[in-house]
Amino acid sequence: MELRARVMASIKQAMKDKATARLSTLRLISAAIKDRDIAARAEGNDDGVDETEVLAILGKMVKQRRESARTYEEGNRLDLAERELAEIEVIEEYLPKALSSAEVDKAVADAVSEVGAESIRDMGRVMGALKAKYTGQMDFGAVGPKVKDRLSAG
Repeated sequence: MELRARVMASIKQAMKDKATARLSTLRLISAAIKDRDIAARAEGNDDGVDETEVLAILGKMVKQRRESARTYEEGNRLDLAERELAEIEVIEEYLPKALSSAEVDKAVADAVSEVGAESIRDMGRVMGALKAKYTGQMDFGAVGPKVKDRLSAG
């Protein structure tokens, strides 16, 4: 089932279950997707965003909440940090399973050979290949330095 349909079905189920915290998070997900759809239509894409873009939106939402939770913990606001972490759990239900470190290393090696990358100048092509295949499964901020190291080593 497509992600949008899964989110909408989950919203309906959360309403039936009277799960207010879950419902709130699901509505945030739906709003973020609709917001991006509207922006895509303004750019001339009448169909809205595709599945990979939805995964990117969800990944960004998780990243934002992790940063907020860390900030709340530093500010000794554990109640707010717990709420952010609870939202992360709901959002991650719609993301594919994250790759392990070994799987990320293999994916980087495969992408480097796939695009024929030889130097640091090819980093953009390698990252593009990784994003096309593994959106939502890896943290590209952490993968970038691995790609850079691999291309620098030659």
